Formats: sequence, C-alpha cells, structure tokens
Amino acid sequence: MAELIALRPDLMPCRKVLYFHENQLIYPVRKQQERDFQYGYNQIISCMVADNIFFNTLFNLTSFLDSIPSFFKLQPDYRPKNLQERIRPKCKVLYFPILIQKSPISSEVRKTDDNAGLHIVWPHRWEHDKGPEKFFMVIDALIEKGCKFRLSVLGEQFQQVPLIFDEKKRQYEASNNCQVLDWGWVNRGRYVDLLSSAHIVVSTSDHEFYGVSMIEAAILGCFPLCPWRLSYPEIFPEECLYRTENQLVKRLKYLCKNPGASRNLSVNLDRFKWMSLKSQYEEALLIKKEDNHAALTA
Repeated sequence: MAELIALRPDLMPCRKVLYFHENQLIYPVRKQQERDFQYGYNQIISCMVADNIFFNTLFNLTSFLDSIPSFFKLQPDYRPKNLQERIRPKCKVLYFPILIQKSPISSEVRKTDDNAGLHIVWPHRWEHDKGPEKFFMVIDALIEKGCKFRLSVLGEQFQQVPLIFDEKKRQYEASNNCQVLDWGWVNRGRYVDLLSSAHIVVSTSDHEFYGVSMIEAAILGCFPLCPWRLSYPEIFPEECLYRTENQLVKRLKYLCKNPGASRNLSVNLDRFKWMSLKSQYEEALLIKKEDNHAALTA
C-alpha cells in the first residue's frame, strides 16, 4: 500500500483500508536468518499510511503490534520507536467470513460411518509449520495402542513437501489398524462430502493466524481438536482444545472406541459465517459516494 501511495499521490485523500489475514512479523521460517526483513517492513509502513486496519483475529492483531519493537532490532540502522502506539488506534478485529454450508447427510449415512469406525481428518497445507510430524506421532501412538480408525490427510502441496508424508502414507496403508481413505488434494465436492461425514478434524499447527480449514470442517459437522495456542483459543471453546499431544492421543483413543460420541459434540461457529459478518463488513468498508468522488477529483 505504501508503495502504491508513493506512486499515486493523487490517491492520498482516499480512505485507505488494510486487512491482515496473516502478518510477516511472526510468519514462521525454519531459521531466523531466512526471514526477509522487507516483507514485514512493507506491512508496517502500509499501516502508517492506512486509515483503518483490520485483522482476522485478536491473536493476529496483538502478535503484529507486540512484535514491531523486536522486529526492528533485526536491522542495524534506523530503528523508529513507538510505532505500535501510533498504529494501534487504527486497528480492529474483523473475522474472515466463511461461506461454506453444511451438506445434508442422512442419519442412516452417519450411522453407517459410525459403524465403520472413527474417521479422523487432518486438512492443512503440507508444510512444516502445520506440524505434520506431531500429527503423525499421534497417529503412530494410536496404532501402537491397538486403536482402529480411518484416516484422511488432505491439503495443498508445494514443490518442497516434507518427506514424512510419503513415508507415513506407505506405513499406514500397510497397517491393519489404520484405513487410509484420502491422501492429498481433493476437489471441493469431495472435500465437502468427506468433512460432512467424518467425525474428528485435528490441528497440530505451530502457526495459525485464523484457521479456515478447521472452521469449515467444524461447520460441516466434524468435531475440532486444536492445540491450546495461536488463534484457536479465540475461536473454539475449551472442550475443543488440548495442551499436549498426549492429551490428544487420550481423547482420540476414547473416540476410536466410541465413534458415535463425537456426534453428540457440537460447536456453534455462526459468528464466523458471512451472514453474521455482512453488516460489520458493510460498516467497515462503507464510503459515501460523494466523499469518494471528491477525493478522486480534488
């Protein structure tokens, strides 16, 4: 945004709205030396010229503002002070709207799925920050304990996919306790149908500013189990959160023996649906036509 305003000073009188779905100040990198200072710097400068700044969660907002002082310590030259105090008054939380609707699955289909065993879904981007190693450790523990279940590992794949995905796919396909249903990318129709009939959706993320896939899965009928960190405590109630992977294993072990019990657990996430957020977006983005026209022709 800052670069745009610098190139187009005629746009300066217009109202400038900035939305953060993530922030580069704490975006995960494998090593701190790999962090590109310019990305975060651009976001901070954009905040300085913006009139209104919206974040998808309070976690995203506070992590961004609180990280500004330490972020500037990464550069040896000019280190401005009190930027967070200047930016904070312009910031508000505006949840990202979820459009997905629960598909109609008959009780007969759900009962059949219950009899087939617990269906666990992990639907995340296939990168290290989503914690696949932790998830597979949990699955390995369930297999070692003799639990029987069905498994779908979904998500977008990139050029550098962690090797553990191929290793675990071969291992689980050879297991008598774990039945692999889906592994990798599926089209939207299959995605909705799968999550509408599955029992549990799991996150083991080390990085999450919001969690679209977890919210979508919960709206479609899966019961979410998420780590007690990041954006999750803001979104999901306490009964959906675990503090350690051992706690997650214990909960999944119980549900493997009682798949239908997950159907009695539900989470109300209406506040993240578009119809609940529409008026907030209209208010946040409302610009009077005459004001906009005057700004552009000034």
